[in-house]
Amino acid sequence: MLIGMVAGATVGATTACQPENKEAAANTAGGENGLYGRTPREKAHDQAVMEAEYLNEHELTTIAALCDIILPDSEEAGSAIDARVPDFIEFIVKDIPNHQLPMRGGLMWLDTQSNRRFNKVFVDCSNTQQIAIVDDIAYPDPNNEKPEMAPGRRFFNLMRNLTITGYYTSEMGIKDLGYVGNYPNVWDGVPPEVLTKHEVDYDPEWIAKCVDQSQRDVQAEWDEQGNLIT
Repeated sequence: MLIGMVAGATVGATTACQPENKEAAANTAGGENGLYGRTPREKAHDQAVMEAEYLNEHELTTIAALCDIILPDSEEAGSAIDARVPDFIEFIVKDIPNHQLPMRGGLMWLDTQSNRRFNKVFVDCSNTQQIAIVDDIAYPDPNNEKPEMAPGRRFFNLMRNLTITGYYTSEMGIKDLGYVGNYPNVWDGVPPEVLTKHEVDYDPEWIAKCVDQSQRDVQAEWDEQGNLIT
């Protein structure tokens, strides 16, 4: 999904510069509002996936409960639920069939384990009971690994990976990381404190020529001996 989004944006930026491709560029950018970032074929595929049904209501509720355990809210940011990670997981499971059997089988294993311990399905357990099960599959004791817990460990690894991926590719997760993307800046050389730490410094003549922002668009020239001319 991420590669497709990046690729779609790149194609849009390239073709938009060509007058004869303005209509195609608009479609690539996402149809009517130009914000979706997918080609018409990709957009139709995504719509078909979103309209399809695979996981039932109980399975989706269980996924949401696990997401909230894996990534709860904090003082700095919202939870996986706030970032709509369960919706992301539902989409991925429908979009990538290889995830379907491991997901459904893992959810069944979780309820079976919960019934054996507490005589009720996972979502009906108290938070303490849920954590007791999760601790056994999220942080297994390497000196006392229980073979019967292996399916649960594999399932939880899948859930944890999807939850973290969904969260940190959401708007909320990206803000939590503090990622601002690429933006133009001005480079004034290596910071003075770094130069001091390594006991080095710039040659005044060199720094005046190479780190002069008023000359940033001027191409450097060198003589035959490798000396900087301008």
